[in-house]
Amino acid sequence: MKKALIVVDYSNDFVANDGKLTCGQPGQQIEHHIYNKIESYDNHNDYIFYLMDYHHENDAFHPETKLFPPHNIVGTTGRVLYNKLAIQYDNIKNNDNVFWIDKTRYSAFFGTNLDSLLRERDVNTVEIVGVCTDICVLHTAVDAYNLNYNIIISKNGVASFNPEGHKWALSHFENSLGAIVE
Repeated sequence: MKKALIVVDYSNDFVANDGKLTCGQPGQQIEHHIYNKIESYDNHNDYIFYLMDYHHENDAFHPETKLFPPHNIVGTTGRVLYNKLAIQYDNIKNNDNVFWIDKTRYSAFFGTNLDSLLRERDVNTVEIVGVCTDICVLHTAVDAYNLNYNIIISKNGVASFNPEGHKWALSHFENSLGAIVE
């Protein structure tokens, strides 16, 4: 079984206190866990994929424009990985097992080459961490399920600004997607 870690949207705009669409404390509390996951995957030379929300200022055609305030705008510090993960990424970004992919929709698979990169590397299991549990993590997990990947979700590695949505998504991962929720 080849595994890959998918780190979803763990940026300043989604996690920092002054982020444009922040999870705040719940997002900050998972930092250490995600950091350790990345370190473990890197130490074992397993694959790590950073999938980052990518938006343009005043994009009237993007569907999220009607739903959320502007966030993760290209060229802003809002798109920078939060806190210690930024430093960690700088130290490992040139490793052959580390990938950065910009995404323009909730799912890390939609409109990206993530599926191709995983299949080329014979990955059949994805572990997903990041934010928001009930939005981008959820949609990424649904697409992973539909593409026949085994899915692992760590309760300590995901967070949301919506506590009810977070709880519902954790149940959905396990009961509707057959994910291992640990």
